[in-house]
Amino acid sequence: MRHTKRFSSLAHARTKSACAAWWVLVVALWAPFCTAAGQDAAPRNVILMISDGCGFNHILATDYYQDGEAGQQRYEQTFTALAMSTYPAGRSYEPEKVHADFKACMQGATDSAAAATAMATGVKTNKGALGVDVDNNPVPNVSEAAEARGKATGVITTVPLSHATPAGFVAHIQSRGSYEEIALQMLRESAADVVMGAGHPLFDNDGKPVETEGGEPVDAGRYRYVGGVETWDALSKGEPMADADGDGSPDAWTLVQTRAELQALAQAPPKRVVALLPAHSTAHADRAAIDADVKDDAPYEAPRAASVPTLAEMAQGALAVLGQDPDGFFLMIEGGAVDWTSHGNQLGRMIEEQIDFHQAIDAVIDWVEAHGGWDENLVIVTADHECGYLCGPGSETACTPVKGRGKGVMPEAEWHSRGHTNQLVPFYVRGAGSARFTEKATRTDPVHGAYLDNTDLAKALFEFFKSEP
Repeated sequence: MRHTKRFSSLAHARTKSACAAWWVLVVALWAPFCTAAGQDAAPRNVILMISDGCGFNHILATDYYQDGEAGQQRYEQTFTALAMSTYPAGRSYEPEKVHADFKACMQGATDSAAAATAMATGVKTNKGALGVDVDNNPVPNVSEAAEARGKATGVITTVPLSHATPAGFVAHIQSRGSYEEIALQMLRESAADVVMGAGHPLFDNDGKPVETEGGEPVDAGRYRYVGGVETWDALSKGEPMADADGDGSPDAWTLVQTRAELQALAQAPPKRVVALLPAHSTAHADRAAIDADVKDDAPYEAPRAASVPTLAEMAQGALAVLGQDPDGFFLMIEGGAVDWTSHGNQLGRMIEEQIDFHQAIDAVIDWVEAHGGWDENLVIVTADHECGYLCGPGSETACTPVKGRGKGVMPEAEWHSRGHTNQLVPFYVRGAGSARFTEKATRTDPVHGAYLDNTDLAKALFEFFKSEP
């Protein structure tokens, strides 16, 4: 039986008195969320899957390219479909305005940091902030709630591991741009069992080794995503960093750096894993295009680096590690580069990234059905916000659905922004406790129907993690 995990303190709150005060805050914030369990029992394992920047048209465009028609993905056919609002603190979502004014949804949009904080803590915050409220006070997150129940926890992403979405489920910091400090919190202070992502200091965006001097990159700033040179050296040497299992002693990370090593996790999972993909900014999205002037290709026209894992392989490895815990686990899986490609209005690369995310969903469904089924597991598929204002052709007064032109053919679509929008995003859920989210979807949109808020996601998870198993 695994030890119950200890709450991981912030760097500035390490004394016993500070920890005690922190726990008072945790209890106070959890109290309003502790409602009756309802008809569905609390899940043993929770897997939250976030396609960063994905809106309804992102899925539709990918469906048309991947399958030739809409709604053929397993999650689309078997999960409960809802929608979710994503606005940050001080903003709102007003369906009447959004659907009456084509440009209205370009106002009041969140960013990935504020959105991740809302989904992880149930608290709205300012854009750019992670794990803190509008006054920059740290607030407890669902990973810490799961750890308090003795569960294993992990975050994985296809962008740098210390980027906003994974950081929002682990770190507490005022600025999402403080990558080195975020990585220090994630790797040296947190009780996480799995952290996976890009950000490797020794590789470029094409999965190739960078120029070094004496084995070190010429640009020392390349270490920022992994907590600096000292933390990288400590990871490489397997030095213990933080107490993950709650036994009072720091635990070392097993550092995984190759695709073969990651694939091997499914057969021989270690206790605790940092998987650093052999790529710097993204797993695949930022690789060189066929035509550098165009900066986009049809999906897979430019070959992906064979040395860099897929998100499905990352998910399989993470599930093998976390699945060892008899108390269960919480895992956040992010397809982070859907957002990056949408910022660039790269339809081909976006479709690639969403297909990668779809394949990861299939891998998760396969794992669930082989490990307790839907009576023990809960899977949520959603997004943190929409990016790019992706619409169908000729959209001027309303954002219409993209149009398909057959399997393997690029759909007809238009980008109307290079930033985020305040549109609702898709929300799919299946498994133990799934009825809780339907109960929280009390608002109605004339286009997308019933929707909940991103803070409701965290509130439901807090309820589960406070329930008796």
